[in-house]
Amino acid sequence: MSAAQRDDPRRSWPRTVAEAVERLLASLSAADLDSLRRMPEQQLINLHFGLALHIRNEFGLWAGNGDLLSACGTDEADAASAAIVHALWARLQKAD
Repeated sequence: MSAAQRDDPRRSWPRTVAEAVERLLASLSAADLDSLRRMPEQQLINLHFGLALHIRNEFGLWAGNGDLLSACGTDEADAASAAIVHALWARLQKAD
């Protein structure tokens, strides 16, 4: 494997919604997770330009992460990031 292949950010992209959620759980602060857990579901859309934008950028949704887009059931980065935010929120609801 070449150095370019090892350094390719695509190698670290999550491929499933569950993997994306696990990475977010590990990387977000306890305060951010608590805030998300307390947020009413209908307000998740307010995260479109914050958390969801971070997801689109960091998880390659605009850069060709077809596996994750497919796992989200869409080929649209915005819809995929919304699905991941919702899955994270739902996981936090189960933590209560």
